Amino acid sequence: MPAAVAPPRYNVLGVGISALTRKQALELILGVRGNSRQGYVCLGTAHGLTAARTDPALRRIFNESWLTTPDGMPLVWLGPRGVERVYGPDLMLDVCDAGRAIGLRHYLYGGAPGVAAKLRERLEARFPGLLITGLFSPPFRPLEPAEFARLQADVAQARPDVMWVGLGTPKQEAFMAAHWQALEAGVLIGVGAAFDFHSGRVRQAPRWIQRSGFEWLFRLAVEPRRLGPRYLKTNPIFVLRVVAQKARLRRYEIEAKIPGGNL
Repeated sequence: MPAAVAPPRYNVLGVGISALTRKQALELILGVRGNSRQGYVCLGTAHGLTAARTDPALRRIFNESWLTTPDGMPLVWLGPRGVERVYGPDLMLDVCDAGRAIGLRHYLYGGAPGVAAKLRERLEARFPGLLITGLFSPPFRPLEPAEFARLQADVAQARPDVMWVGLGTPKQEAFMAAHWQALEAGVLIGVGAAFDFHSGRVRQAPRWIQRSGFEWLFRLAVEPRRLGPRYLKTNPIFVLRVVAQKARLRRYEIEAKIPGGNL
């Protein structure tokens, strides 16, 4: 199968966000079947884009991805007509479900100890016939050369079309950008909290809260100690920067060459 072409992007704070619908994202990922080393997929959020403003390396990683999806509702609202939320946990379920018809192969990388195994158990129960061909629970530090060599060998044996990476931002983005060319997988997708949600480790917000744009507030109430510093600092900064960009008081250029080009 020929490699899928990345869609155009729109500029949010100097990061090119892929102009996608949920269906288009699914079709692009299913199209990776049979192709090796397509690239990596990032999920664009207010937290990630705010971090990228002070971290040029992270900004480049977002812009050089195969896709950077509008994961958060504010990024959907800032996009052109027709853009839909491509939310990591939903994308994971969509791909697992639809991929069964074409024999899509999956690999789970990340999560706290035991989370990937529980996630595999739950996904296989939910989607009979799902092919999860391997998993790896990394330590809470960068992999040592011998550990990465073991991961390489395991991925080569598993031959996944999709490698799901659940390390959280910015760790998962740095991992994918550094290693996607060395791993024999079709595409790497950084889905962060999806590992915790779908394994049952952390409660997920109700659907109506997700659509409202206040999912961050629900998550803050569930995990205040861990997420308080992130959201209470990040969200006001993100809003102020977006207002400055929309009012043309501040320009945020996309400095990297991005797949698919700009809208």
